[in-house]
Amino acid sequence: MKPTFALSAFAVAIAMPLPAVAATINAVMYKNPQCSCCESYARYLDHNGFKVDIKPVNNLSQISSDAGVPADLEGCHTLMVDGYVVDGLVPVDIVKKLLTERPAITGITLAGMPTGAPGMGGEKAGTWTIYAFTKDGKAPTVYATE
Repeated sequence: MKPTFALSAFAVAIAMPLPAVAATINAVMYKNPQCSCCESYARYLDHNGFKVDIKPVNNLSQISSDAGVPADLEGCHTLMVDGYVVDGLVPVDIVKKLLTERPAITGITLAGMPTGAPGMGGEKAGTWTIYAFTKDGKAPTVYATE
């Protein structure tokens, strides 16, 4: 290798930016102590760049209500992440979409515990509807489908 080529290659290598290391996204999950799918969902989030602090509680319905989650759209846990509420087993790509877009909403929810959702067993059947909600009394709207 000629010295000028080696020097040029070295110059290009040091001029290129290093890959950005994605920052960890901290979240707090409130869950029913008897629900095991929530731990599976937390592990799923952990594998996708989150650090989830799990807090078993006996008043999950009250926590969800206080967070603005409509009673008929509650999931099996309530996650607080970067100023938003994520209720239920919402796929990580939708959570990251929320955190990137930063819409003027309180949070999003995937109601119930659908088969095949992250943290649940089985095969996904059909389309999931993830709703956006606010605390101002407006009806929830569709945020995403998957």
